[in-house]
Amino acid sequence: MLIASLSLLRQPLSFVAVKWQTLIRVAGNPYRPELHYMRGPGPKWHAKHQAGRLDRMR
Repeated sequence: MLIASLSLLRQPLSFVAVKWQTLIRVAGNPYRPELHYMRGPGPKWHAKHQAGRLDRMR
């Protein structure tokens, strides 16, 4: 009887353990992509493409 009830608890407990391990792994990951997003073209890109834009405006 006791062994049957323990086997019924094994699946939910292993599910919780896997979710807990995933949470710890995600929370401990130092990489945060939202800190590394690009904000647009930089000054080199603007300098390179500025000449082409001025030629088209004339």
